[in-house]
Order: sequence, then C-alpha cells, then structure tokens
Amino acid sequence: MKAIIAVIDGLNYRIGRAVMWLAVLTALVQFATVILRYVFSIGFIPMQESIWYMHAILFMTGAGFTLLQDGHVRVDVLYREASPRKKALVDLFGALFLLLPVCVAAFWLSLGYVSNSWRILERSTEVSGLPLIFALKTFIWVFAVLVGLQGVAMALRAVVALKEHDETYSAAGIARDSVH
Repeated sequence: MKAIIAVIDGLNYRIGRAVMWLAVLTALVQFATVILRYVFSIGFIPMQESIWYMHAILFMTGAGFTLLQDGHVRVDVLYREASPRKKALVDLFGALFLLLPVCVAAFWLSLGYVSNSWRILERSTEVSGLPLIFALKTFIWVFAVLVGLQGVAMALRAVVALKEHDETYSAAGIARDSVH
C-alpha cells in the first residue's frame, strides 16, 4: 500500500510543482496584456484567452497537488482536536464516500460535454481566438483523475495509519516525508 501511495503522491507532486509556474506566467501575461491595451491601445485576443487557459490548467491540474499537501479548505471544528485515529477515520470515510464519488461523477457527467467538444474541434467564438477549447475541456477529466487518485492515496494512507496505530497521522504526513 505504501508503494501505491508513494507513486500517486509522486505523480501529483511533480505535476503540482510543474504547473505552479503557470501562476507566475499568468501574472506576466496579464501584465503584458494590460500594458498593450492601456498604454498602446492594442487588444490581442489570443493573449487574453491564454490567461483563461493557464488559469484553468493551473487549478485543474494543481488540485491533486493541493490535496496531497492537505491544502484544501476544511471545516475542521471537530477534526482539529481529534486524535490521529479519528482523523484517519474521517479522512478514510471522506475519501471513500465524498471525494471519490464526486470525482467519478465529474468524470462521468463530463464525458458527453468533452467528447462533443473534441468531435467538433471546438474553438473560441472570437475570430482570432485560440482554437483549442476542446483541449482545454479535457482538463476536466485530468482534474477528476488526479484528484481521484490522490483520494485513493488519502484513503490508503488512512488505512495504513489505522493498521499501524500511527499516532503521528496527518492527511499529508507520509506525502511530505516521502516525496522529494
């Protein structure tokens, strides 16, 4: 189980570290777009649309990394003070009965939406816009798969902690120690 956890954690870690640079690139492109528009009165549609693409890709591919780091918002009124065993149980049931079903639903419900976009090679409605809407929509599937895989790792991590009576359990504990 630990090997599976390490592979999934490693995948999301590497993807997260790679796409985090899109935040910097997005800011730079946004800055350049503003300068072009307000200083030089030049509107460049592909540049404007690329900001949306980078933003979407950053969040859709970075969600698994954020889950790996236990960085998603949590209502932890009770969780914060819970014992490691109770935290592991909450994470296990949360992953199995909330997170994974949502990931499966997101993938399943978007099948027609994304497939149709690929079938017609959907592009921007702007004449000079980016012709890659179909590719961008594919990141819905990427999101569902990466977060779903991280949910599996989260559930397995909780099972390992429960079996080994790990008193140092953290949703991100093994991930931060084993992934470099």
